Amino acid sequence: MGEEAREVGSSATSPRPSVTIGSSLISMINKLQDILAPVVSDKPQISLPQVAVVGSQSSGKSSVLESLVGRDFLPRGRDICTRRPLVLMLEYRAEEPGDEHTEWGEFRHLPGKRFYDFSAIRREIQAETDREAGLNKGVSDKQIRLKITSPNVLNMTLVDLPGITKVPVGDQPRDIEAMIRKMIMDYITQQNCIILAVSPANSDLATSDALQMAREADPNGFRTIGVITKLDIMDRGTDACNFLLGKVIPLKLGYVGVVNRSQEDINKNRGIAAALAYEEKFFNEHPVYSNLSDRCGMPQLARNLNQILEQHIKRVLPDLKARLNSQMVSVSKELQAYGQPLESKMAQGVVLLNILTKYCEAFAAMLEGKSQEMSTKELSGGARIHYILQSIFVKSLEGVDPCDDLTDDDIRTAIQNASGAKNALFVPEVPFEFLVRRQIARLLDPSCQCLHFVYDELVKISRACEVIELQRFPVLRKCLDEIVVNFLREGAKPALRMIENLIEMEVDYINTSHPRFIGGKKASELAMQQLKAQKGSRPQLNNENPVSSGSTRTWGIPSIFGSRTSAVQSGRRFGEQSHSESMPSTINLREPPSILRPTETTDNEAAEIIITKLLLQSYYDIVRKNMQDLVPKAIMHFLVNSTKQNLQTAFIQKLYRENMFDELLKEHDELVSKRKRNEKLFEVFKQSLQTLEKVEFDVSSQTSSLGTDFSVGLPRIPSTLPDLHKTSEIIQFTHHSFSMPYTTDTTA
Repeated sequence: MGEEAREVGSSATSPRPSVTIGSSLISMINKLQDILAPVVSDKPQISLPQVAVVGSQSSGKSSVLESLVGRDFLPRGRDICTRRPLVLMLEYRAEEPGDEHTEWGEFRHLPGKRFYDFSAIRREIQAETDREAGLNKGVSDKQIRLKITSPNVLNMTLVDLPGITKVPVGDQPRDIEAMIRKMIMDYITQQNCIILAVSPANSDLATSDALQMAREADPNGFRTIGVITKLDIMDRGTDACNFLLGKVIPLKLGYVGVVNRSQEDINKNRGIAAALAYEEKFFNEHPVYSNLSDRCGMPQLARNLNQILEQHIKRVLPDLKARLNSQMVSVSKELQAYGQPLESKMAQGVVLLNILTKYCEAFAAMLEGKSQEMSTKELSGGARIHYILQSIFVKSLEGVDPCDDLTDDDIRTAIQNASGAKNALFVPEVPFEFLVRRQIARLLDPSCQCLHFVYDELVKISRACEVIELQRFPVLRKCLDEIVVNFLREGAKPALRMIENLIEMEVDYINTSHPRFIGGKKASELAMQQLKAQKGSRPQLNNENPVSSGSTRTWGIPSIFGSRTSAVQSGRRFGEQSHSESMPSTINLREPPSILRPTETTDNEAAEIIITKLLLQSYYDIVRKNMQDLVPKAIMHFLVNSTKQNLQTAFIQKLYRENMFDELLKEHDELVSKRKRNEKLFEVFKQSLQTLEKVEFDVSSQTSSLGTDFSVGLPRIPSTLPDLHKTSEIIQFTHHSFSMPYTTDTTA
């Protein structure tokens, strides 16, 4: 052991601990810090009791920390030195005879390596800071974790935070002050954190940055202890008595005044023991501070911090345990969702068959309206298919008029074309059958659309009913989707053929003997009634069938049948020309157009049109009702019910093969890493709870380690988490369900 260490160990003024001070609680919390270190950054809601050291740049924070440890180990310089949060766990260890080393440091990022040279600790802090925050004064919120084990320290955990700075230097951004303030607030706003607000006595204490931030995070001052440094360099004739007594800015935990080593002391390598001796002499000889011994000196600060932290741990213990319980339950549920690793073919086969069965059961449940995840906001599953068949398909056909795309001229043209070169005495069957076949054929498109709608809906259902286990196996998930889509596509083919056959059957045979068909006789009667009604509502005009009042009209050429009378009267033979008059010019007929439409409609033709419409509507209604009934039946039989009944068989035939198990049940790499991480988390929380149980036992079986009724005035922190009695059953279950056959690596 070095000379300085021996001096510190033997000095009456050093903060050498008593044997029991804080040993039952703080050491356990330090152990908990070790256990939870891998997850604290991931689970910020787990806040362990610790002391955060806050102060402006050059306020003396580093000197305070080094005095508490009794060693020089922190980087120093004129500019910002602490550029990353340093979590410093101090662990008391009694010195034993024959020990080669009595004190050492260990870094979390260098597990298993002990630093016995404290100057090497300083170099490693600087190097690790540079690795993360850069070489030119940059800052980072990533922690450096250091444990110092020594017979010269009191058990406690402190967090050295970057000093509050105003002016950026080096690579620091312009908003460096805001960044550091936010970093500090993230720590000191946690209810489990004790705030050690460091303020130099040679500045205006009323405007101390540390005290202002502490007041913002802890308005009532229940968690803040003030430290006033550099009392020995205050202006002569002045002192900090009123601050130490809490008369200026009151704090429930009070203030402690200390004397720091000067820069000259540091430059001349004067040890901490010598500095502590100087501090003791200064306070003993000072006319004011000599009467405030309980508020002055580094040993007093160490004892106060230790006792405050111990009492604080007692108060926050129930809430801390509740939070750990809650996190453990959450992690165990997550592990259940991930499932256990599959190590044998038998286990793989069981899991695969279970997934296929659950998938098909979920598919059938959604079709039958028995799903446990039934929505109350919108139609889903089988209800949507029923809506497609009845509200979309059936009702859409109801609104179709078979004559909506046929004008009267279209119908008259068809009738005349069917009559050939003569007028028909009755409405011919040919135009009726031609027109009704054309209208029946129009039913094919909506029927096919309905089939496609149901097909798409089944695909959606198949993707909505995936069981949670499928999230583990992306290859299986993809294969299931492909098989379902292909199965539905194959199931749609016979349904489509049936629909096409139904339409073809109706088109091929027009059953005019159908009992619901109106028939020609009835149609004629209705047509005559309609015509009479139309004529009764139309007024007769006086100029109908007009007769000429003059001589009868004569043509310029004789009839092609000849006219004997006219020839005799004229005294000329046919073909002779009179010398007194010439023959009139020849009348040329215009050629018929390439597209010829009927001329004005006669009464007979109007009746034929009405009759044809009535026959079309009557027969179309018969066919429409058939399609409204048979098309949904075809879709349900060949597609929906067939899929529900035969999908699992298709899965087993295509997937349940031992040589495919490894490929199908290959897990996401991300999921594997999440499971491993959560398994470690579970073990961490389990160890943490076991540690807390020991702490609870110590709290219940022992009084304060000081043997005094020490009260720090800390309020009890109310728990907002579930009752521990209610969660204990879950924890007992998860302990049995997720016992892990490995030792947790807490160095990650």
